[in-house]
Amino acid sequence: MNRLEHLRAALDKLDGGHLRRTRRNIEGPCSPHVVIDGRTFTAFCSNDYLGLAGDPRLAEALAEGARQWGTGAGASHLISGHYLVQHTLEQRLADFVRRERALVFSSGFMANTGIIPALAGRGDAIFADRLNHASLIDGMLLSRADIHRIPHLDTAALERQLAASTAKTKLIISDSVFSMDGDIAPLRELMTLAQRFDAWLLIDDAHGFGVLGPQGRGAPAEADIDDWRLIQMGTLSKAAGVSGAFVAGDPTVIEWLMQKARTYLFTTGSPPALAQALLASIDLIEAGFDRRAHLAALIERLTKGLAQERWRLLPSRTPIQPLIVGDNATALALGAALMEEGLWVPAIRPPTVPVGSARLRITLSAAHTLADVDRLVEAIDRLEKTL
Repeated sequence: MNRLEHLRAALDKLDGGHLRRTRRNIEGPCSPHVVIDGRTFTAFCSNDYLGLAGDPRLAEALAEGARQWGTGAGASHLISGHYLVQHTLEQRLADFVRRERALVFSSGFMANTGIIPALAGRGDAIFADRLNHASLIDGMLLSRADIHRIPHLDTAALERQLAASTAKTKLIISDSVFSMDGDIAPLRELMTLAQRFDAWLLIDDAHGFGVLGPQGRGAPAEADIDDWRLIQMGTLSKAAGVSGAFVAGDPTVIEWLMQKARTYLFTTGSPPALAQALLASIDLIEAGFDRRAHLAALIERLTKGLAQERWRLLPSRTPIQPLIVGDNATALALGAALMEEGLWVPAIRPPTVPVGSARLRITLSAAHTLADVDRLVEAIDRLEKTL
């Protein structure tokens, strides 16, 4: 068997395990109501939690940014690819999350895989929740530090591991909101342990920024933690509705990351026009009380409406509402049956989630209506009995 045949066989194996993924081409802007192949669907699978990705005000800000700043950066940030509007955005982000300084990256994946190796290396120790995002896992592997995987949300196990470690540098890493389960890390307890054991605390707030905390300032703000040890990463492509990511923290930490994070140093800067759109986005997030209140009403409608016997809705107060189905084939069948009814909720399967926990990851947006949620609830309750 040659290399090409080996890949074909591997793809066939994915098919046999109901694990091959497919892409669908959306014919229009991000919205809960999308057109695919000429047919309209109500989508419950976007991370556009505040409904900003298709907001015309952000589109206009982006267009104005392109007119003023052009379409490309031209070089890496530390050569000639950093623009005044990006500097302004970093200052605005730092002020918004109540940190002293911020640094913008081109994506959340690039941020995490750059931050971690810049803070920890050979002989250092990383302590990470087992359900952390793939970008955090890859960043840990790139660091070559000693990695301690902690059972999910188990602060007692984390404390034991920290107490036993003799590493000079310790780094605790956790998602704030876990992307596949929708639960929230105990940030106050994590900060207490970081202080006690002289460790850094890196929080990936990708799914908390814009949604949680006063004015949507994120999970650390909701938990009311503020310490020089805290390093907050947030994405700008989910609730913010645009693209990119940021890390915020103590000025010395941010300066170090700017000097040492390879995914910042060795890539062309993101288009400055994006920063113009993001400045408008932060204003909308900050003033978005009504959006967050409506989102909370949608979450309550869904969680109170679903009455499942075979399948299980995980407890979550976030827009991420996972419905555990179990095996891959059934999860795919349920997703396909909903698709036939014009409801788009893709099945999530291993390796994204543990074997035997295939699910529908229902995500809600402030752009959904109560009627949208009612329609989904009715369809799932009916299909559980008939599928």
